[in-house]
Amino acid sequence: MIFKAVRDGRPYPDHGLSARDWANVAPRTIRLDELTTTKRRLELDHLLDEDSTFYGDLFPHAVHWHGEIYLEDGLHRALRAALQGRTTLHVRILDLDAFRPIG
Repeated sequence: MIFKAVRDGRPYPDHGLSARDWANVAPRTIRLDELTTTKRRLELDHLLDEDSTFYGDLFPHAVHWHGEIYLEDGLHRALRAALQGRTTLHVRILDLDAFRPIG
């Protein structure tokens, strides 16, 4: 199995981060099998496009919510890494659990 799970949609609240805000989240290495995807559909042309990150962030975006890590953006990059035999990926992870009130 490549990913921990596959979902259709985001179970966490909207975080409101812009592309500029994501750039302030430092990337870290994570195992692919710890990620739950938020997209069920794969676009083959995006998977095969070598310039898919030309105008975007080099690192996928994920959200840590209720103890799970959801891959919000970067499904094709993560799958390309798996097809290349890699088991880890550098990902920007926003920890929404850190902002959640206790109680």
